[in-house]
Amino acid sequence: MNIEKRVAQLVEEKLTELPGVFVVDIKMLPNHKLIILIDGDEGLGVGDCAKVSRYVGFKLEEENVIEEAYNLEVSSPGIDTPLTLVRQYAKNIGRDLSVKTTEGAQKEGKLLSVTEDSIVIDEIIKAGVKGRKAEVAEATIPLSQIAEAKVLISFK
Repeated sequence: MNIEKRVAQLVEEKLTELPGVFVVDIKMLPNHKLIILIDGDEGLGVGDCAKVSRYVGFKLEEENVIEEAYNLEVSSPGIDTPLTLVRQYAKNIGRDLSVKTTEGAQKEGKLLSVTEDSIVIDEIIKAGVKGRKAEVAEATIPLSQIAEAKVLISFK
């Protein structure tokens, strides 16, 4: 069994004790760094990451899954990490997104809703000129046509 598959099983075991927390990604990098990204429907605390880290680390050592020395990193995806799961989109409803489509188009707007197949944003068509409001139009984007979507940070 490959390492990432076994780690995924271990993480899922632990997440049964942490309602609302889910796996975003698991990667074993060539430099022996094991990265586990988790997120939560209602946010994620450092304690949640620590619980997963302790559990997975203990089980990996106990089962001798990884024979050489490795670094284990459990964290939430950073703000610059693209959204990949429907659950991530759902928790960001109401926030501004930057979406790059598979055709290369760039769209920005407030995330209004999410289904299993698509997202709906209030796309900014024309940026507002000083004293005027930006023009927006509702746009439905199939998830299959999203190359990358990131939450935009506002410093207003």
